[in-house]
Amino acid sequence: MSNLTVSVDDELIKLAKVRAIQQGTSLSAKVREFLTAYASGAETPGSYPRQTPPVLPVSRARGGLIPGLDPGRNQSLLEASASDRPQA
Repeated sequence: MSNLTVSVDDELIKLAKVRAIQQGTSLSAKVREFLTAYASGAETPGSYPRQTPPVLPVSRARGGLIPGLDPGRNQSLLEASASDRPQA
């Protein structure tokens, strides 16, 4: 299997990782799925429904994500987007 380097906006990657976890898969698996469909002509870019991105808790004191939230960990983002914890 080959590796592929793609330049994508950091925020888009975070949102895509959260969505992939919500679907019980990985972002790599979703990219492979898209490329397979795209290469076979089964899907066209833009045919996927747009969804509202999850809301992540933001610190009102200093801006940015709340302390302790690891934006590099999919599980951390998923838990934060699903929680009802108050904003810091």
